[in-house]
Amino acid sequence: MPVLEPNPPKPQKKLLLVFGLMLGVPAVVAVIASFAAHYG
Repeated sequence: MPVLEPNPPKPQKKLLLVFGLMLGVPAVVAVIASFAAHYG
């Protein structure tokens, strides 16, 4: 079973969205924090 299917079923798609948010939100926060550290 591949990790990223072209058309994942609904529960898997929701899980993928949550996983993306878990990775994405800290990354965005880190970028904002680094900008603040440089220009603050």
